[in-house]
Amino acid sequence: MDHSMKPAAALSAPSSSRRRVLATSLCSLACLFLLSACLLLLLAAAGRRPFQPRAAAAAAWDRFSRVQTNPPPAPPSIIGSHDDADVAPAPAPGAGSSPSSPPGGLDDDWGQEDEEDGGPRAPAPAPSAAEGAEDDDGDGECDVFDGEWVEEEAAGYPLYDAAECPFLSDQVACRRNGRPDSGYEQWRWRPRRCGYRTRLGGAEALELCRDKRVVFVGDSLNRNMWESLACILYAALPDRSRTRIVDDAGSQYRTFRALDYNCSVEFFWSPFLVNLETKINQTRALKLDQLPAMLQRTLGADVLIFNTGHWWTHTGKLRAWDHLEREGKMVEMAGEEAFNRALRTWARWVDRNIDPSRTRVFFRSVSPEHKSVNWCYNQTSPISTGSVAPWFPKSLVTIAERNIKSMRTPVTYLNITHLSELRIDAHPSVYTITREGKPLSTEQRQQPLTYADCSHWCLPGLPDTWNVLLLDSLMRPPSNVHLLV
Repeated sequence: MDHSMKPAAALSAPSSSRRRVLATSLCSLACLFLLSACLLLLLAAAGRRPFQPRAAAAAAWDRFSRVQTNPPPAPPSIIGSHDDADVAPAPAPGAGSSPSSPPGGLDDDWGQEDEEDGGPRAPAPAPSAAEGAEDDDGDGECDVFDGEWVEEEAAGYPLYDAAECPFLSDQVACRRNGRPDSGYEQWRWRPRRCGYRTRLGGAEALELCRDKRVVFVGDSLNRNMWESLACILYAALPDRSRTRIVDDAGSQYRTFRALDYNCSVEFFWSPFLVNLETKINQTRALKLDQLPAMLQRTLGADVLIFNTGHWWTHTGKLRAWDHLEREGKMVEMAGEEAFNRALRTWARWVDRNIDPSRTRVFFRSVSPEHKSVNWCYNQTSPISTGSVAPWFPKSLVTIAERNIKSMRTPVTYLNITHLSELRIDAHPSVYTITREGKPLSTEQRQQPLTYADCSHWCLPGLPDTWNVLLLDSLMRPPSNVHLLV
């Protein structure tokens, strides 16, 4: 019996031990549970969140990334208001004018008017298939000013209909003045190894202009460029009645504003960039160390495009000034030295007044004329072979480029000279107007030596390409667009 009981006692001991171990484990688990609950309560009391699972963390980062890559638009710049009486809304197709509104100065009144007029901000128009296409030779790195002219057969060129654009001056509305051919409207500039980077249409132009103030300062060739950009934007608008136009009688100041895009495009007349002052005795002084007061109105712009050059080459009765001045005193100096001192004055003003983090500055190179050897009369296609006879003094080009390179402010040099030299066909020629503002008569068209305009450009036409290159440059850092000398 004693032997039979021993195995039973031996078996009961381990069972009791397991019970004790199990009880201890349950107690430990209970303690761990209580500790975890306490920790969670402490975290909640401190306003902190427990660790997120990997999937939730990835989703949160994805949302953050999207916010960073699509920042909200910057607020519009603030500039002084203008007289309401000077403004008229741009007509919608087939509609008459309506009461006036403030011009494109982007002041507080504009914001109030936008709210009162109602209407949501315009959505981004979808680009056409042609605008989104890519050339086979595009490699992302190119010189947009080096290329060739190709006849554009795809839809989308020209970028607007001249008959529907209210900004075209009679001087450059060639079809309106009787020009029978339209091939000059069909040519597109194709840079080498750039793909379709410069095939930008009105949809892209509107988006690049959204919440921006773009200002042109210079002579009638910059006004030519202003008219072109205003027409490109106007033609692409979903609602053309939501626009405002200012155009004073002397064309000293012009502006177009697209309300739904909070975009304004302005032009200030200043052919020398420095101040030309008419004295009491009616003599005209070109002040080489003084800029016109109106230049202060350009401060705060998002984009500034300057040009000068043509008026410096005029001589005899065509010369705009009677004498030069420095520090309030009459001075004598050669034309090149005067041009250099004027550009130094402009460059110092830009360096002292323009904030590069706020404003992109451009200087457009000289727009060529086609006279003498390369005469524009009766030309209907670009120059494709042979040499182009330059007309503008190379020394003045060198002076302009040297001053730009010496500036602290990054200035993008829009070197449109060579590509424009090839467009011998793109001038108004005899399809322009007289000094009295009337189209040339049949008799006057038969006197092209007297009346042909080989300086300005028909619209639609070449300045549209200048603006495409401007818009392309706006999509890239200033350092990526180099000065060409």
